[in-house]
Amino acid sequence: MKFEKKSLKFLEKYLNTSSPTGYEHKGQEVWMDYIRPYVDKIEVDHYGTCYGIINPEAEFKVVIEAHADEISWYVNYITDDGLIYVIRNGGSDQTIAPSKIVHIHGENGIVKGVFGWPAIHTRTNQNEPTPKIENIFIDCGATSKKEVEEMGIFVGCVITYPDEFFEMNDRYFVCRALDNRIGGFMIAEVARLLKENKKSIPFGLYITNSVQEEVGLYGADMIADTIKPNIAIVTDVTHDTTTPMIEKKKEGDQKCGAGPVVFFAPSVHHTIRELIIDTAKTKKIPYQRAAASRSTGTDTDAFAHSNGGVPSALISLPLRYMHTTVEMVSKEDVANVIKLIYETVLKITPEMKLKYH
Repeated sequence: MKFEKKSLKFLEKYLNTSSPTGYEHKGQEVWMDYIRPYVDKIEVDHYGTCYGIINPEAEFKVVIEAHADEISWYVNYITDDGLIYVIRNGGSDQTIAPSKIVHIHGENGIVKGVFGWPAIHTRTNQNEPTPKIENIFIDCGATSKKEVEEMGIFVGCVITYPDEFFEMNDRYFVCRALDNRIGGFMIAEVARLLKENKKSIPFGLYITNSVQEEVGLYGADMIADTIKPNIAIVTDVTHDTTTPMIEKKKEGDQKCGAGPVVFFAPSVHHTIRELIIDTAKTKKIPYQRAAASRSTGTDTDAFAHSNGGVPSALISLPLRYMHTTVEMVSKEDVANVIKLIYETVLKITPEMKLKYH
């Protein structure tokens, strides 16, 4: 699967730029720089959600949305010996932390550290310890709390992993935080295609990259009230359930390489979902189905439940190893999500019948 060189260059830079929840501004700057030529206007709200607008004067508004933040850690406690204990910023997985290199975003810039762990030799003949929030710790080479603070590290500093983007077997993109900056990439590509293919649309299109999804969908909740859209199409990631130790009876049957995943859920509007499925069938885009019981757990819920109810739908990208530093997505799936959103947008009209009957 081949992508435009400029698109891949943007994707790599965007993924490699830290964008932890609450501190998404550096990643958002990269994203805005890329979409600027493809939109008529760019706006940023008070908490950092960015959106590019095509036809900003139009009354009928359609949102295509992803979230920009990545999971991370906060410095929570510094011992007298200079070790750092953490709390989550989003759904960070403590089981993968031991032996990982980290970037501590201190007041004097980035400081490298490592999540330490007792050597295997010292754990013989005892119950194997399990990584927990209470026992994982970061060593930044300091021997005292004073030395840690002289490095510019204090309680409240955010911590990210430095693992960078690469392609694997010409089939997968691999990186930390593909959840969900790959979504930001895909909606940006929709904007690019509309511009370069000289497509005109009879409504305002808001290409929206929201903050703070990982801690409660807060960015989407705020920006939905600001934009007040008529329709929202959200893209996020979902689990590739073909990987080991995942129960399909519980998590469903979705896999990388089989196409975008169209969700069925109470917050997903029937008309928008069926428009997406009809588009996939008409344009011969492979797709998968998935169901969510109470909520989708994505920004779809925030948009759907805003402003008295906004017709919303979710197109997900299958992903392996979510919330690790080696998240994987199929390049073919990425291309097909872009195509499905693009073709669906071209079918939307302000005259669409959106109310149930």
